[in-house]
Amino acid sequence: MPAHQNGRAAAPAPDRSLRLARAIAAMIPGATTARVSQCDPAQAWPSPHLRAYDAYGRLLTVTRAKGLTAARWIIRAHPETDWAETHDLDLTTGTLRPAAKAYATTGGGR
Repeated sequence: MPAHQNGRAAAPAPDRSLRLARAIAAMIPGATTARVSQCDPAQAWPSPHLRAYDAYGRLLTVTRAKGLTAARWIIRAHPETDWAETHDLDLTTGTLRPAAKAYATTGGGR
């Protein structure tokens, strides 16, 4: 049973988050970052969405099925996260952070 705080599940253990990141990296070869949101631009309603980027910040092609599956895994592993905002999962460290922070630290890249 997961630990609960204020009615929500606690954040996943670091090793669990790293295992998830490694599983997604294996699913999407060459990806180092997964950008996840609840707003698929192709849908008029909320739907999990994932975009993958390589080490140089280039967008990788991900099939809809793989993207949807990986996005659901990430969202379910981090229930405490505000998914109204887009987040980046670093696939090398398992660190999840808001995409706005990643965007600001790269000088507006990606």
